[in-house]
Amino acid sequence: MSKIMTLRVHELEAQYGITWIGPLFNGSAFHTVSIDKDNPNIFKSQWSACSTTYVRLGMQRRPAGDSSGTFASSLGISSSTFSGDNSCSEVESLAARFETPDQNPDPTKCPRQMFLSKFDGQLRISHHCEIANKKLPWCIAPDGIATDKSALLNFKKSVAIDPENALGNWNETTHICDWNGVLCSQDRVIWLDLKGKHLQGAISPFLSNLSSLRLLDLSDNSFQGPIPSELGTLVSLEELSLRGNAVQEQVPESFGALINLRYIDLSKNYLKGQLPTSLFYNCTSLQYIDLSNNFFIGPIPLDTGNRLPSLENLDLYLNQLNSTIPTSLSNSSMMTELDLENNFLSGGLPSEIVRHMPMLKVLHLSNNYLTSDDGNTNLTPFFRAISNLTHLEELELAGNGLGGQLPSIIGLLHVNLSQIHLEDNLIHGVIPPNIANLSNLTLLNLSSNLLNGTIPSELSLLPKLERLCLSNNLLQGSIPSPLSKLSHLGLLDLSMNRLSNSIPTSLQNLTQLRQLLLNDNLLSGSIPPSLGKCVNLEVLDLSHNRLNGTIPAEVASLDSMSFYFNLSNNLLTGPVPLELSKMDKVRAIDLSSNNFNGEIPPTLGSCEEVELINLSRNAIRGTVPGTLGSLVNLKVLDLSSNLLSGDIPSSLQKCDSLIQLNISFNNFSGPIPTGGIFDILTVDSFEGNPLLCGRLTGIPTCHSKKNTTLHSGKYLLSLVSVISTLAFVITICCVVGYQNIRRRSIFRRKEGLSSKSDPELRSKYPRITYRELVEATNGFEPSKLIGSGGYGRVYKGVFGDGSAVAKWKLCEEFHKRMPDLEIDSA
Repeated sequence: MSKIMTLRVHELEAQYGITWIGPLFNGSAFHTVSIDKDNPNIFKSQWSACSTTYVRLGMQRRPAGDSSGTFASSLGISSSTFSGDNSCSEVESLAARFETPDQNPDPTKCPRQMFLSKFDGQLRISHHCEIANKKLPWCIAPDGIATDKSALLNFKKSVAIDPENALGNWNETTHICDWNGVLCSQDRVIWLDLKGKHLQGAISPFLSNLSSLRLLDLSDNSFQGPIPSELGTLVSLEELSLRGNAVQEQVPESFGALINLRYIDLSKNYLKGQLPTSLFYNCTSLQYIDLSNNFFIGPIPLDTGNRLPSLENLDLYLNQLNSTIPTSLSNSSMMTELDLENNFLSGGLPSEIVRHMPMLKVLHLSNNYLTSDDGNTNLTPFFRAISNLTHLEELELAGNGLGGQLPSIIGLLHVNLSQIHLEDNLIHGVIPPNIANLSNLTLLNLSSNLLNGTIPSELSLLPKLERLCLSNNLLQGSIPSPLSKLSHLGLLDLSMNRLSNSIPTSLQNLTQLRQLLLNDNLLSGSIPPSLGKCVNLEVLDLSHNRLNGTIPAEVASLDSMSFYFNLSNNLLTGPVPLELSKMDKVRAIDLSSNNFNGEIPPTLGSCEEVELINLSRNAIRGTVPGTLGSLVNLKVLDLSSNLLSGDIPSSLQKCDSLIQLNISFNNFSGPIPTGGIFDILTVDSFEGNPLLCGRLTGIPTCHSKKNTTLHSGKYLLSLVSVISTLAFVITICCVVGYQNIRRRSIFRRKEGLSSKSDPELRSKYPRITYRELVEATNGFEPSKLIGSGGYGRVYKGVFGDGSAVAKWKLCEEFHKRMPDLEIDSA
């Protein structure tokens, strides 16, 4: 051969319109192809890894209309002539000769893989053509539109479910270039875009026959199984996206042959193993890599920055990578987005790396194990390194345990910065007031650190701020009133600090506010009614403070409240507001641990989206409204530790969504309802209600209706009997008493006449007191009893002067109650 020129295999198609399918190697061990300029049909291929092995082949194109030809091959065995299958209309070459040395290539002497797979035992010349059952390890495959059509129809067969009928027009009657998701150029398929079609099945290896394919997008479907290694033969491919499927196993090393690949997105799958080194080292045209949200382990390939000089986006977040950040990335001067968060990366903050990324816009390193300088005590070097990144917009370093103080140099970062995430670290000291210089800041999150001091009022100078999160620190003092100037603020979270004094009424100016979280502080005073002007408020949490007074009607009637309304653990009083019924979109209402009284308003049943109601540990009285049973989304209802009484409303059993009910420590009575939630509750939900009855262990058993009626009849009978007996006794006593009184009256009249007529008689029968009579008879001692008759008993008494007397003792019990009553002696 003369006038030989050497080409890389990927140049074959560009210059001669021939697609090369053959042995591929990693690194420098690659094919070179020699072509005779005088006879371009003559090729010579040589493996640089095994210089003693070479192949010469000759190929001539089939004349138009000619269907005859032979194949000749010598594969180190013997020469044979094979007849071509005339039915294989896709075969473009009639004759080819393959020659090798006397011995076949020995894979053990060539450590790199020499041959690709056999494609299910069929020649790559055509999916429909097998010549003399020979399984050649490689060949030239001059594909056409018919091959593309066959490949796509085989892909369709691997799709098990097509709910949107996205492949409905993939048939013989519709031209392939008019199929859904297909784009052609010069009668070849160059584009296959089926993203978001909800397809289910496996990714067919037949897609590898689309030799002119430049874009393959199967993202946001439900493809499963491994990624076919055959896709590594799509050397024309520039963009590949399998994002949001369920593909598994490892990324094929054959992807290292995709030398024209600029964009690859395999995120949100179940891929595992280590990151494919061949992809990071051989695909030198790569600009965008997204392998996030998988299960990759091990290191980031160390030489990535040197091998991929055009890399702009590197997204590896949400994996299990456990190395340091490669210093070679400092050579990635075109990098605009570096997202490595949510891994197990360690080492220091990459100050020197990012310093050399002048185009960087997004830097996400959160939730790793990175440290600051000087033993995790100094943040200044890192912030100085990024101070020259004039395009930086997002900085996320949360959840690393970074130590040190926020340096004042943070106020010198470029004005383009819009988001700062530094939460969940160990940063201490005060918040630098000059952070207000970052006038384009929309999000500032410094929560869950050790920051102290007061909240700088200078934060009110951030005109675009939408989210301010300073929770879970050691901040103290008052809430700065100037914060009300942040007209775009949608989230204000100052919870879990040591803030004191009252809630500023000026917060009413935050009309865009959607979430106000001031819980777990030392705030006092009343809830400002002006908060009712925050008409977009969806979450309000003022719990665990020292707030007093009532709930303003203006706040209770905020119909924008759609998530959480929490005023628990304060000193609030008054009734539960009727206006709460206007919160028809709220999902949780918590007023527990206050001093609310009055009754539960029946209108609370209008909060039709509510999932949690907690009114426990108050002084609420009355009965539970049956309207609560109409809350079809209610999951948790806690009314414990109140003064509620009456029956438990049986309507609650209709709440199919209810999974937790607590009415313990009230004054409920009657039977516990059955059905629904009541069939799964334990005694803990009812304890402290002694008048309840039911089937639960520890609760008194209810009597049946029959027994109750019987017991009621017996009770009435007993009551009538007692009343009759008592009436009879009273009648007898009245008759006897009347007779005694009448006799005594007659006796006294006679005695009076005698006394008046005979003064001596009065001195002969002196009057004595009951006390003297008791002493004379020794307390009516039985030994003094002389006799008894119809009018009482007769006792003998001896007075102090030795005189004796006999006396009737009438109505003995009556005299015991009136000891000083004087009676006549006898």
